[in-house]
Amino acid sequence: MAKPTDKQIKFMDWEFGVFFHFGIRTYYEGHSDWDNEPMDAAAFNPDKLDCRQWIRAAKNAGAKYAVFTAKHHDGFANWNSAYTDYSIAATKYKDRDIVKEFTDACREAGMGVGIYYSPAEFGSRGRSDYDDYFINQISELLTNYGKIDYLWFDGCGSEGHEYDKERIISEIRRMQPEILIFNMWDPDTRWIGNEDGYAPETNINDTDSLDFSVLTDSKDKLEAKKFLPAECDCRIRDNWFFCETDSNTLKSVEKLVDMYECSVGRGANLLLNVGPDRSGLISESDCNRLAEFGSMVAELYSKPEIVFGGGEISLEKPIITDRIVLEENIRDGQKIMAFTITAGYNGEEKIIFTGTTIGHKRICKFPPVTADKIKITADGGLLEEVKIYKGVLQ
Repeated sequence: MAKPTDKQIKFMDWEFGVFFHFGIRTYYEGHSDWDNEPMDAAAFNPDKLDCRQWIRAAKNAGAKYAVFTAKHHDGFANWNSAYTDYSIAATKYKDRDIVKEFTDACREAGMGVGIYYSPAEFGSRGRSDYDDYFINQISELLTNYGKIDYLWFDGCGSEGHEYDKERIISEIRRMQPEILIFNMWDPDTRWIGNEDGYAPETNINDTDSLDFSVLTDSKDKLEAKKFLPAECDCRIRDNWFFCETDSNTLKSVEKLVDMYECSVGRGANLLLNVGPDRSGLISESDCNRLAEFGSMVAELYSKPEIVFGGGEISLEKPIITDRIVLEENIRDGQKIMAFTITAGYNGEEKIIFTGTTIGHKRICKFPPVTADKIKITADGGLLEEVKIYKGVLQ
């Protein structure tokens, strides 16, 4: 059975992160991935850009890490790359380095630092020196900005292209030995398989294959079975980049909490995208929604009434509960594949929840019950912790 590494356990403990899609696409509303339509760098005009504002908004939502699109499929580099003319150097903001501003803001706030890089880009993949170009740009990102915790490779557009994977991965691991890599080639984390923010109820981290790209159903086989924690990437609005036309699509607090409960609450991480606007700021409405979401999750899950190590507990006085959170001891691998929660009251017992996997965390919701005893039966593994939350009879 595959076991998680220390850095994978750290990743799972982050639980929730914020994704920031920002770049030349921010200024060309209506463009789509791989439309190959030109986007003049001169349009890039974030006159109020403030990465610290982005990170404050993420912290208010309860995020522990953040990921920034250093280069998307269009090839525009949000730093002054020596290997392309299509970068911030071609704009009037050539003296700024958004990657540095972002990584500095993350570290100041104690956030995990994530960099998104699209391996494929418009019109460039046929170059005979493309692998060299790829490695050179990745080298800039991994040697000029201190420790990078997470490298987010997007497989979109890479279908059918054979990269020099061994050389690329070798260089990445040499430059940043502790880095986590998302989903490709030598992955430490995996894509959940959708962009909706939902993990399946049965979420098994022990895997020998993973989804390669958001555009294909084909599987990328791994050399051996690995422990790969899942991440659910999703959007706070309909679009990844800022769009004026989706102003009415901001997700409700209730929807965001449901996504949290069905991602983090099913043993996966949640990565919620927010698109900074053309001034370089996150809109007030998005900031407020993030803060409301963070407050609601804290209200629901930061103050359990009872915490114990699993098995059975008799309560000093009855409690009304409608949710229990389970955490598995996964240091030696994910082992629990079925569990049952039983509530007892006045000598009578009834099953209030049954499930399959637990993993890093499982949020179990059920109609409110009054209980003076709670029993957890788990098949195959050990629980790390059980948290019982107070509910209200309806």
